[in-house]
Amino acid sequence: MASQCIGLIGIGLLGRALAERWLAAGDEVVGFDRDPAALPAFSALGGRSADGVREVAESTRRIVLCLPDHAVVRSVVSEMGDTLAAGHVLIDVTTGDSDTAVALERDLQPRGITYLEATVSGSSDHVRQRDALVMTGGDADACAACGDVFAPFARSVLHAGRVGSAAKLKLATNLVLGLNRAALAEGLAFARAIGLDPPIALQALREGLAYSRIMDSKGPKLLAEDFTPQARLAQHLKDVRLMLDAAGKAGLSLPLSETHRRLLDAAVSAGWGELDNCAIYRLYTAEDGGP
Repeated sequence: MASQCIGLIGIGLLGRALAERWLAAGDEVVGFDRDPAALPAFSALGGRSADGVREVAESTRRIVLCLPDHAVVRSVVSEMGDTLAAGHVLIDVTTGDSDTAVALERDLQPRGITYLEATVSGSSDHVRQRDALVMTGGDADACAACGDVFAPFARSVLHAGRVGSAAKLKLATNLVLGLNRAALAEGLAFARAIGLDPPIALQALREGLAYSRIMDSKGPKLLAEDFTPQARLAQHLKDVRLMLDAAGKAGLSLPLSETHRRLLDAAVSAGWGELDNCAIYRLYTAEDGGP
């Protein structure tokens, strides 16, 4: 497959992992991040650092937005201004709210700019292992045409429907994923408290009916109390707040997620928001924190 040039705006944990995969596949990546500290590491990988978002838009037609939330996406799109023109394709991997995604498509479509969702289920490590699921939203043919963008890091691509659908599906999957992670943390803390050997407890969980894939990636981190971030705890709190807001609009109560939100709030208040999302475990084990 011929190499391509991919624009990347947002070079955090996930953005850097995406860049690594594209560069390893032989693609050119021109990127920008508002945090200047992110750019030297990106350049060291072989990426071309831009001076701003307008330079990214001037350099390539396909631009991946990997940003903290849709408020930042809106700001970036506005900042690109008239450098965004007919023929540009914005591929938004940001976890955000579906209403904003729909509004972005509505605003950009009359200008001939294609806006697509491509939410990612999986951490930065899953992306590096080409083990992520991409959930796309938007015109089906346009999404399929971006398959070469997804192939270096995705094991599977699922078209969720029109724009807005992928944002909703990402929240639904993150709801279950986050509760699985919290249940694992609580279960291992419980096993330790009642005198069981935590590695044996984890083995039993992974080999029995309680198994979930999160045990493979987070179980060893919990046992080692290694909270080096693959995805940050504060980001998942943002997602849970989006879930609760969407559920409220739909007239649905989410009692488990409301409890999860309180736990995550406590973890962020304890100063652990920039740690890995499995650092919720510290609520059960740390002497300097807890609900």
